Amino acid sequence: MMRYRHNKTLLLLMFFGLLLSSAAFAGNKDRIGQNGANELSINPWTRSSGFANANSTSVIGLESIASNISGLAFTPKTEIQYGFSRFMGGASNINTFGLAQKVGEGNVIGFSIMNMAFGDINVTTEDNPEGGIGVYAPQFLNLNLAYARAFSNSIYAGVAVKVISEAITDVKTQGVAFDIGIRYVTGKDDNLKFGIALRNIGPKLKFEGNGLSVKTDFNGNEFTFNQRSEAFEMPAELNMGVAYDIYVGAASDTTGKSGKTEHRITPAGTFVSKSFGKDELRVGAEYAWREMVMARVGLLYQEGIFSTSDRTTMYTGPSAGLSFVYPINENGTSIAIDYSYVFTNPYGGNHMFGLRLNL
Repeated sequence: MMRYRHNKTLLLLMFFGLLLSSAAFAGNKDRIGQNGANELSINPWTRSSGFANANSTSVIGLESIASNISGLAFTPKTEIQYGFSRFMGGASNINTFGLAQKVGEGNVIGFSIMNMAFGDINVTTEDNPEGGIGVYAPQFLNLNLAYARAFSNSIYAGVAVKVISEAITDVKTQGVAFDIGIRYVTGKDDNLKFGIALRNIGPKLKFEGNGLSVKTDFNGNEFTFNQRSEAFEMPAELNMGVAYDIYVGAASDTTGKSGKTEHRITPAGTFVSKSFGKDELRVGAEYAWREMVMARVGLLYQEGIFSTSDRTTMYTGPSAGLSFVYPINENGTSIAIDYSYVFTNPYGGNHMFGLRLNL
């Protein structure tokens, strides 16, 4: 009992600490474009992308790494997931792989890696503006190590460490960032969920490498100029969300909870306050039939998003997705295929595909 009270007190302190921190993360449109490592703000997972990431407090398993890490604690046993995104009309391809494993009672550890590739780009110089002297291939790599725990039947929390790497042939930067999230679950069927998370918190990064040096001749002498790289901050953000599961046609059993039902509808919403951008409101809903066929829609809203002249993001708001889950046995083993489409302008939208295996 003392251990439970201690854990509950600790989580409540963390929760109020995150609330107090919200003032420091108020959306600031005047700072748009002043941060780096923007790939940390990209959700590479298919299912939650079709939800417009509105389901930050209902998403479970590996996909919670991209919104509220506390959802990792709901991993039943073992989850393996792969995601592919044709990003910015094919200008970049994003490949993501993850593994989550339940360890002991209420503990889950997770690992994921996201690679963002842009293909080969011609090397150009002042003397060779048309290229023809070689190519280089930018690579963005994010590695996530996560841990989440169920502290009670209502309180869940998690932390994640992110390793960020951005590089071309002779210039690169590396650093770390941290996420922390809490989820509170209540209601007769545990169908009401609240959550809050701080994401992408870490020290400034700075590019280094020989590519920042320039050789030139002056009066017959060769000089090397070393250019300084300005340090940049990461896209820190505060997420606060709510979700509610509606079981259509469910009847209460002897325990007072609703029995099995073939239909579930989950409306959800998440407010996102960004330190280098406009505040966002993400809303969406998911319909599930026997937890085997799922359809979802979402909408990302921020000031000016519906105006071509005022929009400051490539996203235009809507998103949608489908999932098909095939149960392999009665022990919970299943395989799932996910698809989502996120509307953008320009680039003609992002197509995303996912494959999940639950063991």
